[in-house]
Amino acid sequence: MSTKTDTEVIIAGKVFTLSGYESEEYLQKVASYINNKVAEYNKVDSFKRQPADTRNVLLQLNIADDYFKAKNQISLLEEEIQNKEKEMYDLKHELIASQIKLENTEKNVQKLQAEANENAKKIVRMETELKELRK
Repeated sequence: MSTKTDTEVIIAGKVFTLSGYESEEYLQKVASYINNKVAEYNKVDSFKRQPADTRNVLLQLNIADDYFKAKNQISLLEEEIQNKEKEMYDLKHELIASQIKLENTEKNVQKLQAEANENAKKIVRMETELKELRK
């Protein structure tokens, strides 16, 4: 099990101590994400005029929206991966079936070539016999 990490971060100009089993870099990355959201919304005048609790709820809603969009994107990508894996599985089986068919066809061709050679030999023998009979 990982050791617990405590790290100080600055969010919206205030220092917070975050604790968790994630790395310090990860915790700083989370804080940076929150700071970017706060900065993004603070550029909007109508947002700045809202009471603090309303601003916090709007930020939470926006972060939740990002979360659900990312989660949906992951689901779509996982579904795409499953479809690609199924397609690859089907193509592998098709390839194997084609290889078996090719091997059987090659064996059949060899058999027919051997028969053709035997028949050619028979023809030569029969033509020779026919020539001797005509003499």
